[in-house]
Amino acid sequence: MATTITQAAPTVTDLYVEHYSTIPANAGDKVKLFVREYKAAHDGPRLPVLMLHGRSVAGVAVFDLPYKKYSWAAELAKAGYDVYVMELQGSGLSTRPTMDDYRNVSPAESQRRLLVPNPTATIYTGPVEYGSQLNNSQSDWDEVGKVVDFVLARAAATKLDLIGYSAAVQQLGPYTIMNHGKVRSLFLAAPIFPPNGRQSKPGTEFGAPVPLPVSAPAGAFGFPMTVATKGGLDVVWQRDLRCPGQREDGIVDEVWKAMMSVDTYGAAWGGPVAGSPEGLNRVRNSYWWGWNSTTVKLHDVLGDKVPVCIVYGAHDSIVNTSPDLGLTYFSTPELYRKIPGQQKLMFRLSCAGHQLLWENHAAKLVHTMSEHWLKQSKVEGETSGSYDRDEDGALTLLEQ
Repeated sequence: MATTITQAAPTVTDLYVEHYSTIPANAGDKVKLFVREYKAAHDGPRLPVLMLHGRSVAGVAVFDLPYKKYSWAAELAKAGYDVYVMELQGSGLSTRPTMDDYRNVSPAESQRRLLVPNPTATIYTGPVEYGSQLNNSQSDWDEVGKVVDFVLARAAATKLDLIGYSAAVQQLGPYTIMNHGKVRSLFLAAPIFPPNGRQSKPGTEFGAPVPLPVSAPAGAFGFPMTVATKGGLDVVWQRDLRCPGQREDGIVDEVWKAMMSVDTYGAAWGGPVAGSPEGLNRVRNSYWWGWNSTTVKLHDVLGDKVPVCIVYGAHDSIVNTSPDLGLTYFSTPELYRKIPGQQKLMFRLSCAGHQLLWENHAAKLVHTMSEHWLKQSKVEGETSGSYDRDEDGALTLLEQ
């Protein structure tokens, strides 16, 4: 008689990593960086993976959506990895410096309208107390570094794999170049790469180009955060929906519920009916530098000392924009081209958009691809090259 072996479920623990902030708004303060740990149920060597969210959605909602099998973290833990989902300051369950006050909302009329009638209290409309962006490249790199060291110590490991979604590559790319001895590989989903991104201070590789905090140039940085709505999330997502069944019915509700669950303060804001707030997602206003066509090639780290795998949706309207847009010209294929080494892979997935981690078929495919990458350093049998992957799984070579 055959014996069925049931694999034990991973152990989930919510942790906080103490860190002395380097964000200008609360520099030197002891803050807490939230980390969710999925510890695999096995007695073998610990294989740690650290996952980092993008700009506007916290890590728990991105990587651990509690709906069906959309939790990427849970699926990797079942495959035998110790998975850590971190959140930067100003996101999710990490410390939110100088943000828990109505006065730190931009006084722009469009945002005031979002806050009325919920909350029903009078909304402050005068000058903000802190008239600058919240975080910056250096503060983000510092926080990633703190959590990396925490994970390595906890897992008794010398290296880990990094997984990033969307703008997380702004932190993980430069961090890896500066600390490649701690990184086994990079797996990037829908990475945002600005070929013309802000340069570092002349004479440095990653130094801040201007003194921080940055004063508000032409109104670009006049407040530390902005807010986003559930309706706005749906509108942006709709732009990328090109195929039948690309996303499940009701998934927007599930995603928004997860986003609000890690922000009880923002969850009490907004909505069309007084007393029935729909919630608003608080988004960090960031000042980033040091991630561009020049820095990606530094020291021949990416694609050589550290292998890189990139996955993005063919209909992603966020990661590929017009070259005429200057700082906001984004190109995922250009990231692949600029990575100097040969240990690099990229897949363009048909019928997938920027929200591919919450999309019906794309999410499962990304889970599988990342597992193969972590275990074998190859995906779909390939170790290098750029490919288009159609709905039937057929690959077409785009460039070597």
